[in-house]
Amino acid sequence: MPIRFNVFGMFVIVERHGNDWRVYYGSDNGVKRPADFVIPNDIEENQLGLYLADLFHEHARPNNSEVMRLDHA
Repeated sequence: MPIRFNVFGMFVIVERHGNDWRVYYGSDNGVKRPADFVIPNDIEENQLGLYLADLFHEHARPNNSEVMRLDHA
């Protein structure tokens, strides 16, 4: 099941395939494209938001200052 995040205003979709994470950039119209970064296999699902925040912290702005999970299991 895809896990969607708003990462400082950027939509990121994360999916688990076996032991690997696959990461995509999403859009409002449902189109997704492969992301240009990887998430290490040992990152647990409950750590994804923190990992993304650490990775993209330089993109934070006063009006986009959070990483939010958009859907919960």
